[in-house]
Amino acid sequence: MRAETSAGHGSAAVRKVLEAELGAARARGAEEPVVVDVGGGSGVWAVPFAAAGCRVTVVEPNLNALATLRLRAEEDGVADRITVVADDSDALAEHVRPGSADLVLAHSLLEVVDDPEAALAAIVAATAPGGAVSVLTANRHAAVLHRALTGRLGEAHRLLVEPAGVLSSDSETLSRRLDTAGLTALLSGAGLSVEYVRGDGVVSEILSAEPAPGTAASWEQDLAEFEALAAVTTPLRDIATRLHALAHQPS
Repeated sequence: MRAETSAGHGSAAVRKVLEAELGAARARGAEEPVVVDVGGGSGVWAVPFAAAGCRVTVVEPNLNALATLRLRAEEDGVADRITVVADDSDALAEHVRPGSADLVLAHSLLEVVDDPEAALAAIVAATAPGGAVSVLTANRHAAVLHRALTGRLGEAHRLLVEPAGVLSSDSETLSRRLDTAGLTALLSGAGLSVEYVRGDGVVSEILSAEPAPGTAASWEQDLAEFEALAAVTTPLRDIATRLHALAHQPS
């Protein structure tokens, strides 16, 4: 697999969902829920979860990112709650006990690994019965739309017909982009029960309009409310910048 992954985006909507999953784990008897963050980068997700009482293992090969993670964890006083593993997702089984994780994060991971099926198999093996897997990934249809809206129609066309959803001649750092159907099939094929696939960032990252006169005070709230509804409304969900899937390991 490729050596570098990134932690992804810590959107409020995704975080709320994951906090609910940790609440469910506590209800099942996990006083300190076990979280495994695969490709966890600099700790965008790991540090807040550790601060909330979780035991977190971050598997990340990028040493610069891990240095930032350690500094962030020390500043927040949670270094003793985070286990740092400088390795690739290929080695997940060597560092995480099978069936031990209440929540596994695979954020900005499946689009960069060489073999997403193998990565998911390792993730599923680490997940406890009834535990959750959270996947946040780049959406191929959003990439097509964004290029078309900026007038790069040739690139948009090539992305639309390219099976992997990337432009191999354009020095892209991703190996693939997924769409809703492809992501669902990957997770189901790994033996997970897919709870949902939602959009993350439907318009917020491409919006260039200014608030209408008299609406500036409520602009951010209006945008958040629109995003929350659009994230679960097809076809708007399917053109979001990222797709967030939540799946469960069968009990």
